[in-house]
Amino acid sequence: MEDDDLMASPKEEEEIERVLADIPLGELQKVRADGSHAPRSKAPIKRQQKLGRAHKNMPMEMSSKVPAGKFREVIQVPKKVTRDPRFESLCGTLDRNGFHKRYDFLFQVELPAEKEKLHKLIKKERDPTVIKELKEHLCWIDKQLQSAQQKKVGSRVLSEHIKKEKEAAKQGKRPYYLKKSEIRQGELVKKYEDLKAAGKLDSFIEKRRKRNALKDIRYMPYRRTNKDV
Repeated sequence: MEDDDLMASPKEEEEIERVLADIPLGELQKVRADGSHAPRSKAPIKRQQKLGRAHKNMPMEMSSKVPAGKFREVIQVPKKVTRDPRFESLCGTLDRNGFHKRYDFLFQVELPAEKEKLHKLIKKERDPTVIKELKEHLCWIDKQLQSAQQKKVGSRVLSEHIKKEKEAAKQGKRPYYLKKSEIRQGELVKKYEDLKAAGKLDSFIEKRRKRNALKDIRYMPYRRTNKDV
């Protein structure tokens, strides 16, 4: 009874043959190979819709079936532009003389007072590590004061030269611009003049001579002894 129900009628067989006649031979072979019974539809396959943004300020829609990349732009952030005031025309030009005048109190009052305070702390301190740190800071202050004094002398030499050149330009002469080596030479001349006026030129020359003598001794070859032969 069950076999009779499974068997198709003649009309159904004719309908199946008519459907199979319209299907290409290649499709039938594929059906037999994979064991499926439903022929493929001839309708065009719809392509996957591209994902996008609903609005420019909203995050992009990502499919849960595709792994997201490690780096992706979620929200558009405006690019941060950094500006260097040294090379920015909006910040104006640097007035070196005005700068040194405004902050001259640091080298005239603040750093000398701190230097004296450090000397007192070094005398009271007993910890070698703390003493070493205090001496390093003291050395830094000495370098800052020395550098400030040297820059002050250089600016004085340059300002005097500019003043002379302005007077010469009024007379129709062509201006002359000093080189760095000439400014350095002028600084040394001013330094010797100041030392001579203060009566410290002889002691300065003696210290310089001893320093140069130590350099010469450092590079002199050692005398061989009988043991080295």
